[in-house]
Formats: sequence, C-alpha cells, structure tokens
Amino acid sequence: MIPIAKKRKNGEGTLRLRKDGRWEGRIVVGYNEKSLPITKCVTAKTKTECSTKLEALKEQYGRSSDKIKPDMPFGDWIDFWYQTYCRHTLRITTRTDYENRIYNHIIPEIGKIPLNRMSQSDLQQFYAKEKTDGRKLHAKTYGKGLSDRTIRGIHANCRTALQRAVQDGLIRTNPAVCCKLPPKKAREMQVLTQNEILRFLHQAKEEGYYELFLLELGTGMRRGEILALKWSDLNFATGELRIERQVYIIKAEVIISAPKTKASIRTVILPPSLLKTLVAYKETVDSEWMFPSPTDNGRPRNPSSVRKRLQLILERAGCKKVRFHDLRHTFATMALENGMDIKTLSAMIGHVSAETTLNIYSHITDTMQRQAAVHIDRKIGGTDARMPTEKREERKDTSPIEFTPYKPKIRKPGTGCVTMINGHLYEGRYTPTNAYGKRESHNIYAKTREECEDKLAEMIVQVKAQIKAEKEKMTG
Repeated sequence: MIPIAKKRKNGEGTLRLRKDGRWEGRIVVGYNEKSLPITKCVTAKTKTECSTKLEALKEQYGRSSDKIKPDMPFGDWIDFWYQTYCRHTLRITTRTDYENRIYNHIIPEIGKIPLNRMSQSDLQQFYAKEKTDGRKLHAKTYGKGLSDRTIRGIHANCRTALQRAVQDGLIRTNPAVCCKLPPKKAREMQVLTQNEILRFLHQAKEEGYYELFLLELGTGMRRGEILALKWSDLNFATGELRIERQVYIIKAEVIISAPKTKASIRTVILPPSLLKTLVAYKETVDSEWMFPSPTDNGRPRNPSSVRKRLQLILERAGCKKVRFHDLRHTFATMALENGMDIKTLSAMIGHVSAETTLNIYSHITDTMQRQAAVHIDRKIGGTDARMPTEKREERKDTSPIEFTPYKPKIRKPGTGCVTMINGHLYEGRYTPTNAYGKRESHNIYAKTREECEDKLAEMIVQVKAQIKAEKEKMTG
C-alpha cells in the first residue's frame, strides 16, 4: 500500500515515492521570466535518506523553515516575502520599484526590528523620517524628502508583507493597518488647446517628429505602445492598427514586452487623413519599426529621448509644459467633446473598463451631461436656458495663429550642449579632452534654459583654464 503524503507547508519542498521505488525530494528555488518555477531535486532509496538530502538542498538553495520565526528580523521577513511570494509575479519595471523600496529604504531603516515586535508607532516614525530625509540620490535637485507617492508605495509593501505574516500565524495583527499616510493626489491633467496643437504640430514637423505626435494625438496611445509599433501592425487597406507590444527602459536599456493588461492589446481604426500621412511617411523609413532609433534603425526609439524632445518642441512652439501622457488626455478630451461614447473611448485607449475612463474624465462627461440636459429642456419645455461650457470654451482658443516654427541652431564646437531633463530642470554638459588625452564630462544644472546657458559658459571657461594649467604643469 502506497502511503498518502501529508500536505507540507510553503518552502518545505515535497517528498514522493516514484514508480521505480525510489524516493524523490523537490524544492522550488526561484522563478524564470515567464513566472514558471525553477526546481531542484534529490533522490534516495529510503524516505529518511531522501528527507535528509532534501534538508541539505534547502540549506544550499532555499530557506529552511526553521528560520521563519515570529521573532525573526523584519528585514529578513520582508526579503523572504518578496522573494517567495512576489518577485516571480511582477513585471520587470514593478520589480525594480519593489526592490528599491525594500532594499534601499525599508530594510536599512526598520529591518532590525523583530517581526513580532513591529508596532504602528515604528512604522509611523519611519514614514515621517522618509518624508523629510529619505532620498538617497539627487537630494540637491529634488529635495531631501521622498514624495507622497513613494511613501504610499513603501507602506503598501510593509502592509502586504505583514499581512502575509498574519496569515502564516507569525503575528496576531497587522500593525500597518491603521497608519496615517500622505493624501493620495492624482497628477493634474492638462490638455492642449486647439491653437497649441497646431503650433505644436508645426514645430514637430520642423524637427522630424510630426508623424509620431500626429499619430499620438489621433489615437491616444501610451508612449511605450506607440514606440513599439511595427509597419506590419498597420493594415494600409483597412486602416486597422494593431497594438500588441510596448517598450520601456530598465537601467538605460530599451526592453520590448507584451502590454501590462489584456485590454491594452487592441485594434484601432485610423482616420483616412492620418493613414494617408503614414503612407507617405513609410517611404522615408527603412526599418521594420514605425519610429526607429536615429542611431540604430533595427531598434525602436528610446522613450526617454522622446520625452525630452517633447518638452523642447513644446517650449519652442510656445505651448504650456505637459507630459507625454497629457497628449493622451488631449485626444480623449477631443473625442468626448466630439461625441464619442465612453465605452468606445475606453476600448480605444486600452482601459480595463469603462469605469476607469469615467473616473479619469468625469469633469468632461459631467459638463457634457449638463449640456445635454439643457438641450432636452429646450426641446421639451421650449426654454432658452443656457449652460456654461467653460471646459470646452477654454480649449477653443480662438485667437489668431501667427506662428513661425523655430529652426534649431547648430551649436559651435566647444560650446557644450543644454538638455531639458524634466519640466523644471535643465542640464548643461561640456565634454572636452583633458590634459591626459581622455574625454571628461562636466555637468551643471539650472531651472531655466537661460540660466543654464550662463552657468555652462562660466563652467567652460573654468574647465578650459584648468586643462591649460594641468598641461603647463605636465610640460613644465
């Protein structure tokens, strides 16, 4: 009679009797990029011998269950929780965020506190400290404290890890449940006016980005989705564009992957005028990618370079500073104002449900509903009531357009370069050959382009003088 195996706890591995009469022990030592388990196994003639070998295997590759105790350090527990329960279920970008919060903030600050002695006060003091003095990098640029969003992310990791400890019977209650957190603030949505769109597209055409941004304003795709398009995704006969991949950056490397949700895999129909523009544009592109990298047409364009170019085009076109994602908001706003229903818009921009779309664009739909109510009242009651339409009037921007696209100047050699890093920071870079014959980069930062140019000029003078002095010292 074959013995019935008892259910073993997570992390203990499995023991089974094989058909050939030998015992096999197996543990999961990790997960691959497809979230499939990676296992190691041992075999023996007897169950006792196999169990002994399995314990040795767990010590070598896994985590012995006797190390998981109520009084273990919280840092060890959250590391175990992440590696065992989370890591293999997360996308690479999400994984990077988790690891930054856990290994750079949580473990160094509260990792030594015993798991069963962790209190709400410990967590609350930790969050307060991180809010005022928690930033590890670029503190001079962005301030010493972490953002509200990062604090909430740190709390989410702590709370989920502690809840798992409750489920596993290591602690009785979750101390993170009643912690007070910074308010959840949605980023302010901005949309371009009609005149801003025209100026923006004029400037984009001057700088070779017209087709990319025209397609964005005509479809509302995410940045990673539009940069991952291939010509094979577009049916020129029907105008159907298939969206089934995205690009993003991990440690300065461009990664191509499937979209995050099933709803993001979709097909949109392009307007005839936009399709005609892409037909002409295709004749100028010698790549399978619709928007290839300028330096390697075998790869898609880098998302960071597109973000920087967007800010430069907006500045030169005299438009307000918006994010790439705000171009998506601009498309959605125009679609709703021109009569597209929520369900269609939700499917077109790849939201999981129409409820998500309603929550994001409630201010627009509320205005449209009030306008519809007035129109119905006019038809039924014969009244002449008028409903204010501030939201739409703001976007009309009927002032005349007198705009000449800015033609970028070619900088002279030895004057460095200025780059917009984000909406409130510019970087000046000068990379001369030093006294030892090697290229050496020097950087300065400022809040405006003019200030950055002034600082850059001063720095170039100083660096040149320093290089000259070092050369004279070497020859003297």
